[in-house]
Amino acid sequence: MPTGLATRWNRLRYTAWAAFYDRVVGFARQRKRAIELLAPRAGERLLVVGAGTGADLPHLPRDVEVLATDLTPAMLARARPKAGPHVELRVMDGQELELPDESFDAVLLHLILAVIPDPVACLREASRVLRPGGRVSVFDKFVRAGQRPGLLRRAANLPARLLATNLNRVLEEILTAAAAPLRIEHDEPAGFGGMLRILLLRKDG
Repeated sequence: MPTGLATRWNRLRYTAWAAFYDRVVGFARQRKRAIELLAPRAGERLLVVGAGTGADLPHLPRDVEVLATDLTPAMLARARPKAGPHVELRVMDGQELELPDESFDAVLLHLILAVIPDPVACLREASRVLRPGGRVSVFDKFVRAGQRPGLLRRAANLPARLLATNLNRVLEEILTAAAAPLRIEHDEPAGFGGMLRILLLRKDG
């Protein structure tokens, strides 16, 4: 599916998901752990790409300036009650961030790289807006580099891709294709038999 058409489909399907997303997708423990590894510091600027209904927002320190973006207005409407005075919500495409270069200290990519039509563009954009030495928190479902998804996972991916997410993306391949100055600093399993992973990336410089 062409990226433009896939992006429009994403907005439509997540508009439909918005009303009950919080009852289906939680992962509070994993989100807290990922943010703990990111270690946002007072006064930093933090970008949340694909903020959805704002499940990460309650776990973020209030002394950090947060911009939470999402493609879908209906999702951000659900996020608004979770957003404190330190959080700005803005409709934005994670594949084309309308933000200046090197304007954030840290970026959250939680459950977005497996959803967004062009994860390479998303990761490249996250790196672009990140200051040298900045960090990226990634929490998502990935196939391990060098492994092939099993038959059951490949079968499950057919309806999953239509309804919500891709189960079979490989982070290392996305990172290589993005050709961004990002390196994996930490990687740990986060559930579902290792399907879920929490990673901390750092921008060189």
